[in-house]
Amino acid sequence: MSPHDSAALTRRERQLMDILYRLEQATVADVMDALGEEVSYSTVRALLGRLVAKGVARYAVDGPRYVYSPARPVTRERVSALKHVVNTFFGGSRVDAVAALFDKQSSALTDDELDHLARLVQAARARDAQKE
Repeated sequence: MSPHDSAALTRRERQLMDILYRLEQATVADVMDALGEEVSYSTVRALLGRLVAKGVARYAVDGPRYVYSPARPVTRERVSALKHVVNTFFGGSRVDAVAALFDKQSSALTDDELDHLARLVQAARARDAQKE
């Protein structure tokens, strides 16, 4: 696993990245407000610095302030996080992961959601057929 992988982040670092993705860009004060708990300015600043060093966040200087933002698009992070979940909880089986969404204890999918999933399966089949 590379150090840039979201799975390599601590719980608190992931929490800060969630805030950066939600806000798109934020100062240390913005992150502190979004945390909604007592965390010192220097702690948040240090954590954001670690995120920059790990390559998952970046910053721009705006006068006296540093403005932080995610270094990678959220779509890329979604894929990385989902791969981590599938590998960790489903032994790498994408089928088992999707099947969990259809479990009886899960909330029922709407007809629109089921239709969308059916279209995704059809598109995957067509894509695989072209590879052959």
